[in-house]
Amino acid sequence: MLRFLLRRLLIAIPTLLVIATLAFMLLHLTPGGPFDSDKVLVPQIQRAIEARYHLDEPVWRQYLRYLGQLAHGDFGPSFQYRNTSVNELIAQGLPVDAAIGSAAMLLALLLGCATGLIAATRPGSWRDQLPMGVAMLGISVPVFVTAPLLILVFAMRLHWLPAGDWVAGSWRHLLLPAVALALPYTAYIARIVRSAAIDALGQPYIRAARAKGLPPHRIVLGHALRPTLLPLVSFLGPAIAGVLTGSIVVEQVFGLPGIGHLFVTGALNRDYTVVTGITVLYGALIIGLNLLVDLCYAWLDPRVRDRA
Repeated sequence: MLRFLLRRLLIAIPTLLVIATLAFMLLHLTPGGPFDSDKVLVPQIQRAIEARYHLDEPVWRQYLRYLGQLAHGDFGPSFQYRNTSVNELIAQGLPVDAAIGSAAMLLALLLGCATGLIAATRPGSWRDQLPMGVAMLGISVPVFVTAPLLILVFAMRLHWLPAGDWVAGSWRHLLLPAVALALPYTAYIARIVRSAAIDALGQPYIRAARAKGLPPHRIVLGHALRPTLLPLVSFLGPAIAGVLTGSIVVEQVFGLPGIGHLFVTGALNRDYTVVTGITVLYGALIIGLNLLVDLCYAWLDPRVRDRA
C-alpha cells in the first residue's frame, strides 16, 4: 500500500505544477492588466503600483516568484482587495462552500444510493422506472432552474426557509442551497448505483446466496454492496471537489459569500493572484480526492493494489 501511495504522489506533484503554470501563463497572456481602468493614473503612481506587486518584472521572473510563494503555501496578495491576501479571501469563502458542499454530498449519497439499490432489486418494474425517470429529470434540469424554483416554493410561497443570505451555523440558510446543489449529484449517483447493483446481483455468488435462503436485504447489503461501490467511488473524487469548491450558480442565486463568486469577480477584474490561487486550490482538491479515491478503490478491490 505504501508503494501504491508513493506512486500516486509522484504523479500528483507534476500535475499540480502543470495546473499552476497553465493558470499563470494564460492569465498573463490576456489583454489588459489588473490596474487598467477608465480613469488614467499618473505615470508615477502607475509605476509605483506595478513595482509594489512586481508587475514591472519580466513574466518569467514573476512566474518563478509565484512558484516560490506557492511552495510555501502563499497565494500572494490580491490586486483588487487592498491589504488582503488571497489566502485570507479563500479562508473566508471556503468554509461556506465546505458546509454547503458537505451537506449536499451527504444528501446526494443517502438518497442516491437508496434509490439506486431499490431500483436494482426490481429492474423493469415501476420501482425501477419511476425513480430512474425522476433521476433523468434531475440530470436534465440545470441548477439555475431548480434553485429559483426552490426559492419560489419554499421561501416565497410557503415561507418555510429564507430565500438567501448566509448565517454561519444556521441549518435554515443551509438547506435550500444544499438541496439545489445535491439534486443533480443525487441523480447521477442513483443511476451509477443502479447499474452497478444490477451487475453485481447477477453474479453466481449472489445466486448461491439466494439458493441458501438468505433474505433480500442481507444479499444486497452483505454481498452486493461492496462491488456496487467501486464505480461510485471513482465518481466521488471529482464530484466531492466540485461541491466543496461550490457552484457559481448556487452562490449567485442565494447570495452566498463563497469562492465561486470570488473567482468570477477576479476573472472580470484580472485579479491574477485570486484566479490562479482558486484554480490551484481546485486542482489540489481534485488531485487529493482522486488520491483518496484510489486508496479506497485499492481497499475495496485488492487486485488493484496488487497490480500497482
